[in-house]
Amino acid sequence: MKMDSNKQIRVLLTMRGSNITKLAKLLSEKTGKNCTKQNLSNRLRAGTIRYDEMLLIAEILGFKIEFKEK
Repeated sequence: MKMDSNKQIRVLLTMRGSNITKLAKLLSEKTGKNCTKQNLSNRLRAGTIRYDEMLLIAEILGFKIEFKEK
């Protein structure tokens, strides 16, 4: 099953017992930029999260993104 970034991040948050609000706060702390729950939710739904942001989100949640050959 193919998942978009919104669904994938929400699955990872659930696995970690966390939520979008906590993730937005951690992103703000890590980057020094204001990241609100609403802004993050909107960007996830719209599919406008950049790859470097996905890497940072994965790191914050204790995961890593890697490519594997088929």
